[in-house]
Parts: sequence; structure tokens; C-alpha cells
Amino acid sequence: MEHRTQLIVVDASVLPEVISKVLEVKKLLAGREEKSSAAACKRVGISRSAYYKYKNCVYSYEDKITQRIINLQAVLRDEAGVLSNVLSALYDADANILTVNQNIPIDSVASVTFSVRLNGEVQSPHQLEAVLRTVQGVVDVKILSGE
Repeated sequence: MEHRTQLIVVDASVLPEVISKVLEVKKLLAGREEKSSAAACKRVGISRSAYYKYKNCVYSYEDKITQRIINLQAVLRDEAGVLSNVLSALYDADANILTVNQNIPIDSVASVTFSVRLNGEVQSPHQLEAVLRTVQGVVDVKILSGE
């Protein structure tokens, strides 16, 4: 029989405390606040076996479901400060930059791809695209994909 993963959303207040603590351990490890799972587990007060039992099955709703990650491609003029201005525009739009990949300029333009997470009340991907088009030195912007 095939096993299908079923995701459900449950208010944390009705779950055993260990689930919240597993999320806390994962956060400590991801933020490098603790160097080992043993130290992180000790800090939050759960056993390592409890952590390992749930770590691959427990995710924060914000982390797993509402990431709002989009991938953009921009063509930028090969001029000093253009990429910096684009990054500043992304920051001003409250977009968390996940990756930036820039190709070597050819014919005085460079292709750059960005993966960004839209935070909070950030505008739609199309509004972000429009904002980036206004940055001096941006030749073109396209949305490649998005959640």
C-alpha cells in the first residue's frame, strides 16, 4: 500500500509541548545559536530522541506554507551601482533576498536572477516587477516562477 503524506494545520496550543520544542531546536540549529542538536535539545528541555523522532515531520506554518518565494530575471546595464540599486529596491520593498546569480556582462548588459521571499504585506510579484523596472540601469525584468 502506498503511503501518502497528508499535511494538516493545527493550532499549536492543542499539540503536545514537545512539538513546539522541536521547532525551537530546529530554529536554534538553523540560526547557528547552538552547534549541535544535543546542545539545542538540552537548552529547550527535550530529549534528542524526541527531536529526531519529529524533526523531519514538523514545520512552522510560516516556514512551510506561506513562503511566497518568487524568482526573477533582470537584464542590467554594466554600470557601477546598478546591481546595488536593484538590491536596495528589493530591500525597500521588504523582499528577503535568498539568492543572486549574475552572469558576465556581454554587450554592456548582464543577466541576473534573484530568488526572493515576499514578506508581510509586500505587494504582488507583478508590483515588485514594476518597481524594479523603475530602477535606473534596469533594461528588463521578468518573473520566472513564484508560489
